[in-house]
Amino acid sequence: MVTIHLHQLRFFCFHGIHPEERLIGNEFIVNIDIDFEPAEIIRELDETINYVTVYELVKKRMSIATPLLETIGQELLASISELDTRIRKLQIRIEKSNPPIEGFEGTVGVTCTKQY
Repeated sequence: MVTIHLHQLRFFCFHGIHPEERLIGNEFIVNIDIDFEPAEIIRELDETINYVTVYELVKKRMSIATPLLETIGQELLASISELDTRIRKLQIRIEKSNPPIEGFEGTVGVTCTKQY
């Protein structure tokens, strides 16, 4: 098993259920782990999961304002899963850096996981 990691991907987006979130935006951090079973020793790009392709897919999806992070996570699971039949486990974590909660310091987020 091999795991491809895309961590600390930062996007400024307009996700959220509150009108001010959709107006002023927020920073979101995405972490993705893709476990896959290679056929043999990996020597060529087509023998692995191309992280550039995954990044472009995530970047495109993060640009679409969505009320709930759960929706984004589940849709990303489905989209990334379609890239390669060798994927055995996929985990996506999305964090909102500055949630609109009075007096709150920290992040909130969701983790979506799919095993095959």
